[in-house]
Amino acid sequence: MTLPRTTTALALRDGGFAKTPVPQVPETLSPHLELREVPLPDLTDGQVLIEVTLAPVNPSDLFFVQGGYGQPRTAGLAAGFEGVGRVVAGKGKTAEALVGQRVSFLGTRTGTWAAHAISDAALCIPLRKDLQDTDGAALIVNPLTAVALLETARDSGAKSFIVNAAGSQLGRLILGLARDEGLQPIALIRRPGDREALHGLGAAEVLVSGEGDFAEAAQKALKDHKPRVLLDAVGDQITADLFFAMPRGAVWVSYGKMGSEAPQLTQMGQFIFMDKRIEGFWLSTWLPAKSAARRAELIARVQNRFASGAWSTRIAATLPLPDAIEGILPAYRKSAGKVLLAP
Repeated sequence: MTLPRTTTALALRDGGFAKTPVPQVPETLSPHLELREVPLPDLTDGQVLIEVTLAPVNPSDLFFVQGGYGQPRTAGLAAGFEGVGRVVAGKGKTAEALVGQRVSFLGTRTGTWAAHAISDAALCIPLRKDLQDTDGAALIVNPLTAVALLETARDSGAKSFIVNAAGSQLGRLILGLARDEGLQPIALIRRPGDREALHGLGAAEVLVSGEGDFAEAAQKALKDHKPRVLLDAVGDQITADLFFAMPRGAVWVSYGKMGSEAPQLTQMGQFIFMDKRIEGFWLSTWLPAKSAARRAELIARVQNRFASGAWSTRIAATLPLPDAIEGILPAYRKSAGKVLLAP
C-alpha cells in the first residue's frame, strides 16, 4: 500500500504561545487556522498512521489554537488533540499489530483535525465493536478526566461535591458517574435550561448562578450537603466566592479557564486557619503517572460505560473540514453537545 505523503488539515497559522492572555473561546478561528495540505512525516518506531473518521472540538482545543494552552503550537501542523479512526500503517511490532483496527487516539506528531494523523501506538485504544464512532471520537480527554476528578471527590470522604459548568459534556459524565457511586453532587450552571436534565443525571442540587436567589440557594445547599471538593472549569468570581463559603478542609480543583476574568481571592486566611487549598488538574500529567495495568482498567471502564449506555456523547454538529473554520464556533456556542469534525 502506498502511504500518503500529505493530508488535508486545519493547520495552525502560528507557533509557540500567545504573547498576551487569550479567552477560552475566540471570536473567530480564521486568524488561527487555515485549511491546507500539510506534510505527513515518516513513521518512527512505535508510531501508526491513522485515517481519521471523526475528531471532536474540546475547550482545550480552542484554548490551544490561540496559544493559551499548556503546550506550544507548531505552525503548519494540524490542530486537534483526539479522535477516532482506522490504523492504516504502523512501524515496529506493537504498531503493526494495530493495522486495520479502529482506535481512539491522541495525536502526537500531528493533530487530529485532518484526514490522516500520526500517533504513538501506546496512545491508541482499540475499540469494542459495540462502541459508536461518536463515542470513540471523544473517549479519552473528557471521560478519563471525569473518572479522575470523581476519584478526587470520592477520596475527600464527603458524600457531596460541587461540579461547575455541570451542563457541559464533561460535567454530565461526572454527574452520571457520581450517581452510580452513590454520591450527591451539586451542579453549578449559569442558565436554568438544564436544571431538569441535570437532576435526572443524578444532581442532588442544581444551583443557577444567574438567578436572583442564587446566594440563598447556595448557602442552603452547602449547609445541607457539606461538600468538600469543588471541581471547576470556569475560574470566575462566583466560583471563588462559593469556595470560600464551603466548609473547613475544602479543596478547589481547577481543570479549566472558561472565565474571562481572574477571580479575587478575598479570604486568604482560610488557607491558613481552615486548611483549604487550591490545586490544578491536567490529564496529561495524571494519566502517565498511573501504572499500565491501572490505565488499562480505566480505559475498559470508560468503554463499558459508553457501550452500556450509562454514558453517551451529545452531538451539537458534525462538520466537514471545509466548513469547520466558519462553522465550529456558532455550533459550539449554540449547544453544550460536542462539535465533531468529519475529514
